[in-house]
Amino acid sequence: MTKQTNPDHARLDRVVAEARKLRELREAGYREQALKLFPWICGRCGREFSGVRLRELTVHHRDHNHDNNPPDGSNWELLCLYCHDNEHARVLDESVRDRGAVNQAAATHHPFADLQALLKNKPD
Repeated sequence: MTKQTNPDHARLDRVVAEARKLRELREAGYREQALKLFPWICGRCGREFSGVRLRELTVHHRDHNHDNNPPDGSNWELLCLYCHDNEHARVLDESVRDRGAVNQAAATHHPFADLQALLKNKPD
């Protein structure tokens, strides 16, 4: 028999809200710096952004470490939402493909190994 536990939803909500607040504070710092350093153009597709559309321009960390925020912006590039999502999907696809190649066992079954012999012995 397994013990049923009821999660403290209020506590979980507080933890999630605090994590989001900290993330927004961290992002606001480097995002504002990046917008001052770089032209408001997506580094991949070349779309220009201004006004209310500026919110669609995101800061991408080249080394994927969100805590690596040098003041010269050497770890950042501005990407639109679509190119940013595409970049992260591409990196994820590569890591899955690499893991699959390492963990995948070589095939040992040869279904057509005796096909020639079977064809020779086939009654006409």
